[in-house]
Amino acid sequence: MRYSIGDLARRTGLTVKAVRFYSDRGLVPPSGRNTAGHRRYDDAARTRLDLIRTLRDLGVDLATIQRVVDGEATVADVAARHAEALEVQIRVLRVRQTVLAAVAKRGSNPEETTLMHELARLSEVERRRLVDDFLADTLGDRPDLAGIARTLTPELPENPRPEQLEAWIELAELAQDEEFRAILRQLVEQHEGGIRRDLAAEVRDVVTPALEAGVAPDSPEAGAIVDGLGRDPRQVREWLGLVNDPRRERYLRLLAVINGWAAPESLAPAFGWLAAATA
Repeated sequence: MRYSIGDLARRTGLTVKAVRFYSDRGLVPPSGRNTAGHRRYDDAARTRLDLIRTLRDLGVDLATIQRVVDGEATVADVAARHAEALEVQIRVLRVRQTVLAAVAKRGSNPEETTLMHELARLSEVERRRLVDDFLADTLGDRPDLAGIARTLTPELPENPRPEQLEAWIELAELAQDEEFRAILRQLVEQHEGGIRRDLAAEVRDVVTPALEAGVAPDSPEAGAIVDGLGRDPRQVREWLGLVNDPRRERYLRLLAVINGWAAPESLAPAFGWLAAATA
C-alpha cells in the first residue's frame, strides 16, 4: 500500500511536519514518488515510524534511533543502555526531591541547605569515611567495642527510599555534632569504669516495669529499686545526664530507618523516672 505524507501522519499519530523531518533525516526514506513528484511511502515506512515514535517517547536520541533502523544496533541493546541511564537519572532526581522536601520541612537556611545537599550526594566511600571518623572519634580503636561499632554503623542501600535518604542526611549531621561526639566519648569512659556496664539493660528490665506499674519515683519501692542497681546515685545521675540526651536516641532511630531495622524502644521515660528517683 502506498501512503502520502498526510496519510502516514494520520495513521501513525504524528504531524506532517514530523514525518517530513524524519524522512529528510533519512530515517524513513520514501519508497517512490507519484507523477506529481510527491513522496510516497510503503508499509515498511509506516512500521519504521511507529518504532521511531515509540523510541522518541522513551527518550532515545535520533542518532541512536538511526543506528537501530539501519540495523547497527538492536532495540533490546538500546533499551538496556537507556534503562541504565534512566536509573542513574532517577537516583539523582530522588536525591534532589528528598533534599528539597527536607529543606521545606525544616525551613532550612542557605547554609544548612548546602550542607544537606552535600551530605546527600556523598559516594559510598565518602559516607563510609564520615562514619568511620565518627566511630573512631567516639569509640576509639578498641577491639572490645567492635560489636558496638557495628551496631552503630549505617548501611545506606544503593537505591534508598526517600525516608532512608532523609534519615541519612540527619544522621550524618548528628555524626558531625561535636557536642554529641563528646557525650558518646564520656559514655565510653563510664563504660570502662564499670558505671554504665549493663545499666541500660537494668533500666529496661527493672525501671521500665516499675514505671508502667505506676510506682512513684519518690516512693520507698522506688528507693529499693535504686538500691538494687548497686550504683552510687551520684554516678547514676551523671550517667543519665549523658545517656538521656535526645540526640543519642535520635541517632538510633535514624539508624533503624536507614538499615531497615525495627524502631528501637524508647527508654527516655524510664531515664526520667530514674533521674527523679535518684534526685
